Amino acid sequence: MEAADDMTDPLRAWLPRLARVLFSALLLAAVASPPGILSAQERALYQSDFPPGELAARRRKVLDAIGNSAIAIVQGAPSVRGFEVFRQSNELYYLTGLEVPHAYLLLDGRSGRTTLYLPHRDQERERNEGKQLAAEDAEEVKGLTGVEAVYGSDLMARHFRGMLVRAPFPALYTPFAPAEGRVESRDELLGGIAGLASDPWDGRGSREGQFLGLLRTRFPQFELKDLSPILDELRLIKSPREIALLRRAAQLAGQGLVEAMRSTRPGVMEYQLDAAARYIFHVNGARGEAYSSITAGGQNAWYGHYFHNKSRLEDGQMVLMDFAPDYRYYASDVARMWPVNGRYTADQRKLGSFILGIHKALLKRIRPGVTVDQILDDAAPEMGEILERTGFTNPNHRRAAEAAVKWRGHLSHPVGMTVHDVGNYKDRPLRPGMVFAPDPMLWVPEEKLYVRIEDTVAVTESGVDNLSGPFVPSELDEIAALCAKGDGIVQKRPPLP
Repeated sequence: MEAADDMTDPLRAWLPRLARVLFSALLLAAVASPPGILSAQERALYQSDFPPGELAARRRKVLDAIGNSAIAIVQGAPSVRGFEVFRQSNELYYLTGLEVPHAYLLLDGRSGRTTLYLPHRDQERERNEGKQLAAEDAEEVKGLTGVEAVYGSDLMARHFRGMLVRAPFPALYTPFAPAEGRVESRDELLGGIAGLASDPWDGRGSREGQFLGLLRTRFPQFELKDLSPILDELRLIKSPREIALLRRAAQLAGQGLVEAMRSTRPGVMEYQLDAAARYIFHVNGARGEAYSSITAGGQNAWYGHYFHNKSRLEDGQMVLMDFAPDYRYYASDVARMWPVNGRYTADQRKLGSFILGIHKALLKRIRPGVTVDQILDDAAPEMGEILERTGFTNPNHRRAAEAAVKWRGHLSHPVGMTVHDVGNYKDRPLRPGMVFAPDPMLWVPEEKLYVRIEDTVAVTESGVDNLSGPFVPSELDEIAALCAKGDGIVQKRPPLP
């Protein structure tokens, strides 16, 4: 043994020096290598929720809808300003799964082919942000998305020109509605555009309007048609993979509300409950919020879209929370109300029990083949019985409950890639795959009091699937028990003094 140790002593002395030489050689090779060689070892991020076949099937439905003598062009989202994280427009993501700024998708009904136009490689940007799919990655992009061709964005105008050499010219479909992005839905976007248009010192139109103007100016031969109704109709029916994402979003929304309930006590700020729910979203992989949270204590709940979240919660108040994440481009819509001190007053319990009863009466009637009006009409007698059974002694509350029984808006709005999703399920019998938010509510104007409960549900082959129901309690005693704990993340990690 001693002889062997003597023989290896010289080698041991050289090992550190040899390691330094090898490290220096590898470092020199890395520095000398062109950026393209290094970046070729990286992979651009791409979604894993939808296979190329499902994306191609969606595009096939668009092609069927526009017909064999038309084309369609969908404009993706632009680069972000400042330090925002890029989020693709819902329309382009729905059809391609790509998260690349300044992308365009062409669907040619004459040939049945689809083409993506992407920006060229930006090596400086990639050195800062990582590899991003570009026109130079045509084969990879075709494999990921299932499109037939990929070109640089600079070629799109030339390809349009080729379609106009001889008549008859194809009709050109493109979305007229504003494209939804991060924390956006069409109703809110339209309101924002109207505000800009009415400002005499601004007056900007929408990006979609500008795109339409460029198409009309540069290619007046095209007859422009609105693609938005076609895409809206497709997005109204969710696939099993979409419903799985919506269920996960509902789970995170429900658990976020549970964490807020556990963090509630007198003196806590509204924004601290917002932070508790937001923590649940982010720690579980959500990219942020689907909409600004409504975390409203006391009379702040009167304002339907209250978002300031700056008030202190007081003993004896109720707090309304309506909040959900943006999870892989899919949202949810969940709301609950609970007592700040963990104990319902007699009036609070009556109002909460009444709204919960209406909620249950509506949910058990949701099924394929019936319309929203039929559900409301069928539930009306039961809602009247719930009203009488509740035994309101406060006349203001009784009048509000009577109005709620007659109100026709309890089955509220679609939910999908945005919280107020596109499509209309109220003008037809319900079908499997429709997802929407039942949110029965009432108003007591004399007391500036508002009460509601909300879940996200999916219509199934046999009835309804409450996507958020398993993840957040609705029974008053269960909610009160969570509020009474006072052991949420706000207490475990209190704010700095």
